[in-house]
Amino acid sequence: MESLPLAFSSGWASGVNAYLVVLVLGLADRFGDYADIPDALGRWDVLAIAGFLYSMEFVADKIPYVDSTWDAVSTFIRPTAGAVVGALLAGDVGPDARLDQVALAAVGGGTALASHLVKSGVRLAVNTSPEPVTNIGVSVLEDFAVLGLVALAVQHPRLAAGVAGVLLLLGLVLLVLLARLVRRGWRRWQARRPHPHGAAP
Repeated sequence: MESLPLAFSSGWASGVNAYLVVLVLGLADRFGDYADIPDALGRWDVLAIAGFLYSMEFVADKIPYVDSTWDAVSTFIRPTAGAVVGALLAGDVGPDARLDQVALAAVGGGTALASHLVKSGVRLAVNTSPEPVTNIGVSVLEDFAVLGLVALAVQHPRLAAGVAGVLLLLGLVLLVLLARLVRRGWRRWQARRPHPHGAAP
């Protein structure tokens, strides 16, 4: 269970951008000396696929409404990726230690699902803005957050896990606040709509 902090951090990051997580961890394993990172992530074919999919997400994630469609499709992909990375972090375990794999997979997948729901909800709220600048800015900020957190997790997993916990909590609070603002704006818009002749307001 020494890999629990890394599983939690990579899980949070996978919920935001799973392909970037695999790419960063894989490059760290390929070019660095990190025993905690599974060698499977550093394979050239895995890196090539992760790089290609990340390039697609990099573009799609910055187009209003296309990003929300991409998020909907990724609802199954991101938690699964977080769970797989978590299970791989447990390493080659014997029959008596399968619990570690299950536990780390649950942590990675569960955290990825939570952060994915936060990301998707925030993006839906951001898409209510008619201009694309905010959308692009949020997407770039997410990319940097994932890159920075995973890089930190490779070096200092416990510190990164603490940061991921704070980010997840702040994201949930932000999501609640944005949901209230969107509902309030929707009610105001409904109140301003012209009603059909004779219809009750």
